Formats: sequence, structure tokens, C-alpha cells
Amino acid sequence: MRLGVLDVGSNTVHLLVVDAHRGGHPTPMTSEKDPLRLAEHLEGDGSLSRGGADALVRVVEQAREAAEKADCDDLLAFATSALRDATNSAAVLARVRAETGVALEVLPGEDEARYTFLAVRRWFGWSAGRLTVLDIGGGSLELASGLDEHPSTAVSLPLGAGRLTRDFFEADPPTRAEIAVLREKIDADLAGVATRFFDAGTPDVAVGTSKTFRSLARLTGAVPYSAGPRARRELTYVALRQLASFVSRMSSEDIAELEGVSPGRSRQLAAGALVAEAAMRALKIDTLQLCPWALREGVILRRLDTLDGSAQTDRSAHDSPGTLGPLTPFGARCTG
Repeated sequence: MRLGVLDVGSNTVHLLVVDAHRGGHPTPMTSEKDPLRLAEHLEGDGSLSRGGADALVRVVEQAREAAEKADCDDLLAFATSALRDATNSAAVLARVRAETGVALEVLPGEDEARYTFLAVRRWFGWSAGRLTVLDIGGGSLELASGLDEHPSTAVSLPLGAGRLTRDFFEADPPTRAEIAVLREKIDADLAGVATRFFDAGTPDVAVGTSKTFRSLARLTGAVPYSAGPRARRELTYVALRQLASFVSRMSSEDIAELEGVSPGRSRQLAAGALVAEAAMRALKIDTLQLCPWALREGVILRRLDTLDGSAQTDRSAHDSPGTLGPLTPFGARCTG
């Protein structure tokens, strides 16, 4: 079947279309991105602005039309931290559904961690043993660990690269005082959850996903994206620590000139590097393997698992992994 996955993130709205079947490897067909930067449309009271909601409706409608044009059998649409944090998210979601027919589902942060963990487990396989997975987004940091397909420990913290840049950095490059305050904040938040991961057991493989980790790995010598998704890429704590010190003293304009950094995310890279460094230190991780699959692939795999109703539904031994159902079929648009 052909699936469309619409990911409304804090930085980007991403439509991924794949051909997939249960037990098969999802084959990407098309990928479209819109740098909406939804989190930047949050007002002081925490609500999404009218302009932000207008832009969201426009982008979701375009994505729906693109998915329909691609002959998708199903469209799975979800939103992460920006809409999760918005105080008027229910009203915004209702408007999106009424005007586009797309029912966006806001994922809880821990479910983000679970879906991402599932994708990483499928990519690395059972031979990887116990996995610990780190994912830095625009609004949050997801951490998960476990031996199975559903993690035994899953945590989401408000430590996204975009959020921290907006909240803690006024200068460009940030001042030493701003960096010191941010480091203290990150370390304090991570200290509160690190024990849970130590109690779960030492990972056999630690994995990083997301654009931030890919950029950091590239800047420390990992092969470029052009080498293909199966090329081995890793990020060491030693190299990351040096890089974090380097980029935190650079302006966003200069960072944008570095290979592997997109101009739209250059302003966030310093905060992302500080979060990555602190997370690896807090969890005592020396080396991260990079995984090309993350949240979107996890959503796809979970959907395929449930197509015939045979997926595991007993959650008594795990935290809820979440359930993303199909959206309204294209031929039956929602009008209210």
C-alpha cells in the first residue's frame, strides 16, 4: 500500500510518501518539506497565533493535495511539541480538520520516544541487544531504552534545539553567560531522568537520530548523506565536546557556511550541540551510532503492524505505545 505520513514539527512540516507492506521495507517515493517554524508562531500566552494557524492550514491542505495526487491509500498526520505546547491546540486542530479534512493527532512526548525507538530497533535488529535512543527535535528531546520493540523506559524533555535557542540565547553568537545558564538548565533536567536509564541496564548500542545529530556527526567527520542511508556513521563524545565548544562561539551566519548544516537550522546548532553533549555525558555514552530512521518511520511501521489486527495490543507490561489510526479517506473529506 502507499502511505503518506505528515509530520507537523516545531521547525518543519514534512510529508513522506512510501510504498510499504507488513513485514517489508518502506520504500520512500516522495518527500516534501515546508519550513513553517510553527514554534515561532507561539504567543506570549502560549497560544498559536492567528497567522501561525493560517499558515498551518495552508501547509496541511497542500500536503493533503500532494498525498492525494500521489495516490496514497492512507494519510497518517501527527503533530509534535509545538502544537502539544500550544494552549489553543484543540481549537487549532478543529480548524485544520474543518478546513482541510485532515485530523492531526498530537503525539504525547513519550509516544514520540516509543515510535522512534521502534524505528531504530527495526533498523538495527535484535542483534543490537539493549538499545538506548536519543532524538533531539526542535521542541523536545526524546530518550528511550529497552531490549524489545517497545522501550522499557521512554522520556520526553523540553530540551529541543529550537526551544532552547529562543528561550536562552539573545546574542548571536551566544554569550558565555547565556551558555553557562543553558548548560545548568540542561544538566538539571537530565539529572532527574538519568537514574531511570541506569536502572534499566547498560545499552549494548546507543543510537542518535534526527537532523541535529546528523549535522553534528557530519561536522565531526561522518560521511555525507550522499553516501547513502546504510553507510556507517557515528558521533563520539570526545569529538562532540570539542565541536560544541567551537560552534557555541560562532555566529549563525558562520555556522550556516559549514558543510552539513542547513541555513534554516544554523541558529539552533549550538543549543543542539550542548543538549547532545549533556545527554551523552549524563547517560555515560561514549559513542552514538546514527540511524536514518526515526519518528516518521516508526509511525509507518506501527501502522503496518496493525493492518491485519495482529499487532501486540496488550500493554500491561509496557507503557502505552500509542495508536495512530488512519485519517479520513480522501474520498470522504471531513467538513466539520
